[in-house]
Amino acid sequence: MLVIAGWLNIYSAVYDESHSNIFDLSQRYGKQILWIGFSAIFAFFLLLIDSKFYVSFGYVIYAFFIVLLIAVLFFGHEAKGAKSWLTIGGFAFQPAEFAKLGAALAVSKTVSSFNFSFKNKKKLFQLAFLVFLPVTLILLQNDTGSALVYFVFAIPLFREGLSGLILFFVLLVALLFIFTLIFQPLTLLLFIIAFALIANLIIRKRIRDFIYIFGSFLLSAFFVWLFATIFISEGVDLYYILLRASVLSALVLLVVSLAKRVQLAMLVLVIFIASVLLTFTVDFVFDNVLEPHHQARINNLLGIESNSQGIGYHVNQSKIAIGSGGLTGKGFLQGTQTKYDFVPEQSTDFIFCTVGEEWGFVGTSIVIFLFMALLIRIVRLAERQRSVFSRVFGYSVASILFFHFAVNIGMTIGLAPVIGIPLPFFSYGGSSLWFFTTFLFIFLKLDASRLEQLH
Repeated sequence: MLVIAGWLNIYSAVYDESHSNIFDLSQRYGKQILWIGFSAIFAFFLLLIDSKFYVSFGYVIYAFFIVLLIAVLFFGHEAKGAKSWLTIGGFAFQPAEFAKLGAALAVSKTVSSFNFSFKNKKKLFQLAFLVFLPVTLILLQNDTGSALVYFVFAIPLFREGLSGLILFFVLLVALLFIFTLIFQPLTLLLFIIAFALIANLIIRKRIRDFIYIFGSFLLSAFFVWLFATIFISEGVDLYYILLRASVLSALVLLVVSLAKRVQLAMLVLVIFIASVLLTFTVDFVFDNVLEPHHQARINNLLGIESNSQGIGYHVNQSKIAIGSGGLTGKGFLQGTQTKYDFVPEQSTDFIFCTVGEEWGFVGTSIVIFLFMALLIRIVRLAERQRSVFSRVFGYSVASILFFHFAVNIGMTIGLAPVIGIPLPFFSYGGSSLWFFTTFLFIFLKLDASRLEQLH
């Protein structure tokens, strides 16, 4: 249903009255039906392959796609600012899409290996290497959107027993990065201190500790103000006082925690120091590491800059198109934003705004329902697997599909930065459709063989 709906919306998005035949191979909608046909044939052959092949050759498949990613750096051609396409015999494809499949197979094989444990540092390093090697190669291609997808491998690993602290740290870094762009670093630092105090209180459940720390903060602030007033003639800035008082109170937090729980104290201290360092280095990373168009998109998303005619044009037109659809939409082929090409990339990254304009709230709700039903079904199938390999692979399928689904729709309505990733089974393009088809049908084959012993 998603594939058919996507095909019809591609037809509507790029409709040309002089080429009204939906099977016209000179148009995108004609080419898409060709990709759909090839995908169906490819899916059939995937189901004929023995399940043990994917287990036995997981690392080989991973290495093959790594070689393709390296080849892109030397022989690839650039499109939309990213050098991420290879052309073989007149057919262009993105190895970055299929490299996710290789990474999923390699991660699944590692986690399902004999005597695997997340406490084994060697195995953890191996997992990190398997994930971050393709991330690095894709970043060198200037394809940030595809690289970000790899971070969702934390979800299947968490399902298999990875410490929740890892996910907490990832979330903390993301939040600090965003908040540092919005607030002044010293203001954010005060929030970090407050968070550390509250976290300590919740974990230890001792109100006395909180009183000690809060009291030390007030006392530290008073003495810092007194010292600055006496020895600094130019006057005292409020941030000067609060920053130093916060540092002193953090030391008190450490001393109080050391009384009975050394490990907790060290953990809080490490998080505190890492948060402070990250807070004061975000600006450097933002200004010197990210590309200018990435900076502009993030600033536009966070409301720091507003430019509906520049970098924010895509999202602004997309929201106008979706909003104009109302409850039931304008009808098939009746979208004015669509017909007059107000929304760029409307058949690929911004295909969802076509649904919103022509089918309204009802149509977008149906599409979201279909995606959620698919994701829930995949997770249920993953949970019934007897093989760790199949379960990890199933969760990898669900996680990658969810990331694409959530971020793609989020960026069309202004809730996520525009990073250029397709809507699974919906957006125009052979590479993405073949990748998602391959991913899904390999898992279906593994599920069909779930009663077998896979090694």
